[in-house]
Amino acid sequence: MKYRAEIDGLRAIAVIPVILFHAGFEWFSGGFVGVDVFFVISGYLITTIILAEKEKGSFSLANFYERRARRILPALFLVMFACLPFAWFWLLPSDLKDFSQSLIAVVTFSSNILFWQETGYWGAENELKPLLHTWSLAVEEQYYVLFPLFLMLMWRFPKSWMIASFVLLVVCSLIAAQWSAYNDPTANFFLLTTRAWELGIGACIAFYFVYKKQTVRALLSHQSIDEILGVVGLILIGYSVFFFDATVPFPSVYALVPTIGTGLIIVFASQNTWVGRLLGMKIPVEIGLISYSAYLWHQPLFAFAHHRSIHEPSELLIMGLSLVTFVLAYLSCKYVEKPFRRKDLFSRKAIFIFGLSGSIIFLSIGVAGHLTGGFNRVSDKNGMTQEAIETQFRINHGLSNNCDMLPSLSADCKTSDQPEILIWGDSYAMHLVPGILSSNPNAKIIQLTKSVCGPFFDVAPVTKSYPAEWARGCLEYTNEVRKLIKASNTIKYVVLGSHFNNYLTANNELLFRNGDIERANVDTVTREFQKTLEELKSMGVVPVVFSSPPANGEDLGRCLGKAEWMGEELDRCDFELSQMSEDRTGEYRFLDGFKKTDRVVRLDEMTCDQSICGTHWGSVWIYRDAGHLSIAGSAALGKKYNFYNMIVND
Repeated sequence: MKYRAEIDGLRAIAVIPVILFHAGFEWFSGGFVGVDVFFVISGYLITTIILAEKEKGSFSLANFYERRARRILPALFLVMFACLPFAWFWLLPSDLKDFSQSLIAVVTFSSNILFWQETGYWGAENELKPLLHTWSLAVEEQYYVLFPLFLMLMWRFPKSWMIASFVLLVVCSLIAAQWSAYNDPTANFFLLTTRAWELGIGACIAFYFVYKKQTVRALLSHQSIDEILGVVGLILIGYSVFFFDATVPFPSVYALVPTIGTGLIIVFASQNTWVGRLLGMKIPVEIGLISYSAYLWHQPLFAFAHHRSIHEPSELLIMGLSLVTFVLAYLSCKYVEKPFRRKDLFSRKAIFIFGLSGSIIFLSIGVAGHLTGGFNRVSDKNGMTQEAIETQFRINHGLSNNCDMLPSLSADCKTSDQPEILIWGDSYAMHLVPGILSSNPNAKIIQLTKSVCGPFFDVAPVTKSYPAEWARGCLEYTNEVRKLIKASNTIKYVVLGSHFNNYLTANNELLFRNGDIERANVDTVTREFQKTLEELKSMGVVPVVFSSPPANGEDLGRCLGKAEWMGEELDRCDFELSQMSEDRTGEYRFLDGFKKTDRVVRLDEMTCDQSICGTHWGSVWIYRDAGHLSIAGSAALGKKYNFYNMIVND
């Protein structure tokens, strides 16, 4: 296969935006598309190699997997090994358990499946996953396992069947991605089934170069066409890097922008065109040659910086680590990647033994870490046990985790068969329950809560993570709440709690019970919440609205956990009132509009003074994460301020 310098330059165009996106630089809001560029390049190169060898009669699976092992495993194992001491000393126990699971997933080519099951790609918690980026390696590895076998099968048929199968793969996978982008966005982002079309585009290009280039070039052999389409390709990639962001459903038809751009460059750019010469210059080529190692190093560096810092690491530190990424990439490429590619230094047998041995070692460490819940460590700084730390992180489901997302009337979800107080809302209603019970252990409560589904009768939020289908389920749930209140002879008070920002965020939409969908705005949400409150009062119950606790955008529970684990003062997690996040200040303004007619309890008035918002009382954490009350924190607040009396005191 003839070397093309512009392809290495294209790798630089792919890896730099990815790194700067993960570094948090806002200009590169769409930097995640660099992975899509890589997928197209991989599909093109791998398919070209296989087809060329099949034509010569020299292709074998053993040779193919040997090359992949030489290319992928040495640098990957080096980075994984380098992560181990930092993970041991810096990760909280629960994080070390998660890291151990990721070690297992990496060596079993299933990282994308693990992270699909754990969380989406866009959450702030993903900044803390050192091996999150290996999801894309897993997609490629799964492709490497399946695609050669597929080509060997298709080789028996006419070449027209082969290209038809490539096109069919692209079309079917893209249709699946488009549907999943709005119905199952997390699976859509991580799984091979909805990424295969990007690799398939590269495969189609490879077929063109191997079999159809001469025919097609006879029709398009004009320098100006090459120049124009090469520039268009570069513009498409640049547009997606700088103008896409987390609100874009991805991958979907939107991903055609960077992938088609990549395809145009591969097909039309060469050293005879301006774009080809630009990408073939020394600096982008050198960056492209170390792009794989750079991709491997950047995420662990950023993740461990977040773990080591009590608060968010400074921009200067992240910028410095971005530069360190390329230094480490150069060293690992020169002293690890290149030597392992030399057959005179490492035979096929040595490579396979190396791959198997390394996989067994990391698999053993991962299994041990998973089974022991993070190796059952004790803090070196203050002797805190793992259990003591993790107790504070327990999810506050209220009465029972059986009440989360279930319209349940089971005994687990009520304290009396004749409840007086209904807890209604999302997880920000759930976390109030320990506070109510601490102020009155005999309180007669029933809990009807569903994560993210707030206390609105006729409207539900539509977000990137919770599409319209989910919102319809939320509306069905709230209608069950309505029926229960109407049928009850004992419920006198309804406590409404929610992360109201899900309804107020302008990027979200609102689904109404009549099927209409509108862009979220304060006036609409105010009207709908007022209607809900009025309907509750018309049913003879008293609504009592609780706000979310104050927040500053950081994971306050994690901050407290790190301070506790490192033996530092918990006060370091307190924050100034001026640092209150915009979503909280917006929510408080929204709720203040109901104070004249309804009972509104603002939790910030309990934890903030004129300048500082506290995150703990003594050794009791108020928070378990970025905004939810811990079980102990809710109980402490409820007991001190008597949540029960706030509700029933008419």
